[in-house]
Amino acid sequence: MGIAGTKTQEAIIDLLIHMRIFDSLDPQELRIAVQYMNTVNVQAGTIIFKEGDRGDYVCFLSEGTLDVLKTSESGHHVVLSTLREGRSIGEMAILDNFPRSATIRARTDATLVTLSRQSFQTIVTDHPRVGVKILMGLARLLSLALRKTSSRLADYMLPLS
Repeated sequence: MGIAGTKTQEAIIDLLIHMRIFDSLDPQELRIAVQYMNTVNVQAGTIIFKEGDRGDYVCFLSEGTLDVLKTSESGHHVVLSTLREGRSIGEMAILDNFPRSATIRARTDATLVTLSRQSFQTIVTDHPRVGVKILMGLARLLSLALRKTSSRLADYMLPLS
């Protein structure tokens, strides 16, 4: 498993070094983490995963654009957001075994870097310092997302007066 070729590995490191999940890793630690990742190329229109699917990997968007879709009560897909290079999707999947919370579809051709739950667990076992740093970065990212969601929810709620 892993990314073949030094040039490809360096390009992935250049992408990941700017992401919040990895911002506390030094270059050598990042090289260790990248050894456990894979790249996947997808065509425009491809469903990366569906809402309700079981997931066991996180994706980091290296190139292209992805749409985050949620199914409305009437059964239609609503685009919640559009993600560009440097964003991640499916972060919770390397921590839990719950269903995916949204559908992800490639708006354009895209390149993804993936880290599976099993590979993350191997990093934690074999390189605990790296694993803890990734876990802390993941916790910060999820905490920020929860804060944003709470703030948006408050905007839609009626005042208590």
